[in-house]
Amino acid sequence: MKPIKPFVVTAVQEPPVFLDLARSVDKACTLIAQAASAGAQIIVFPETWLPGYPIWLDEAPGAGLWWYEPATAVFRQLFQNSVTLENESEAVFHLCQAARAANAFVVMGLHEREGGTLYNTMLYIDADGQVVGKHRKLTPTYTERLIWGMGDGSTLTVLDTPWGRLGGLVCWEHWLPLARHALHAQQELLHVAQWPTVKEMHLVASRHYAFEGRCFVVAAGTVLAKRDLAHLNLPLLTEIPGDADRLLMRGGSAIIAPNGQCLAGPLVDEPGLVSAEIDPVAWIDGRLTLDVVGHYSRPDVFQLHVNTTPHTAVHWQKPATP
Repeated sequence: MKPIKPFVVTAVQEPPVFLDLARSVDKACTLIAQAASAGAQIIVFPETWLPGYPIWLDEAPGAGLWWYEPATAVFRQLFQNSVTLENESEAVFHLCQAARAANAFVVMGLHEREGGTLYNTMLYIDADGQVVGKHRKLTPTYTERLIWGMGDGSTLTVLDTPWGRLGGLVCWEHWLPLARHALHAQQELLHVAQWPTVKEMHLVASRHYAFEGRCFVVAAGTVLAKRDLAHLNLPLLTEIPGDADRLLMRGGSAIIAPNGQCLAGPLVDEPGLVSAEIDPVAWIDGRLTLDVVGHYSRPDVFQLHVNTTPHTAVHWQKPATP
């Protein structure tokens, strides 16, 4: 690998304007500019930050009931405020403009809408303001399957950037050993670990990923209080227990070195930007003792095969020409 100079990465730990796509995009653009003005060259947002993680799945008693109008109403709001990527949407256009103005690489967690299905997606935008890739969460976890479809191996990739190879996984994908192994094999220098909030075990998983992959990890989580839901006046959200000051998501964002130690954070219970300088030399040094896809692997005993073919439900075949 050619030498790479140290660079600054920032995790954004701020609440979105919950379930309001346009206002959340405006806030994201402001936060991108703010992080870049403080020196960030790579800026990472948490899981489905646009337009907000579906916290009602964990907190609202009626979230999973059949034909329950309050649950349907919240899903309707989410669906209408999700991001389409097939044609460049207004939301993506503004994010790209912000990345270009900041001269920063942006990783955004969002609800992606394709047809009638939502996906939990990580969008990559380079410093020139171009969308250069995405990752869809392979397996939504537990009640999340009420909201999202499943991704496939076609987006289990890493990207070459001016700061080295960058990849990412979403939330409980970090407990999919083979998904981790597939990304380790692609030699990430920086890994994005998106979470709704970085709880204790989420931080454990992120630190383990850094140590196992001998890479830097940005663990990004959101801080969100019940008051941040009040503007919607949706009955399912008012069913969530607690007063306006109750924190539903507590942040916990951190930046982790290849030895598993935190370089910055975790920042808990308050909004803010979590930043650290990354020295790529540590990526090299860690490989003296551990390379799980190289000198510390046993391909004669274990092998992983990854299907990177996109999977679609319908394949249109034109009639043969006479």
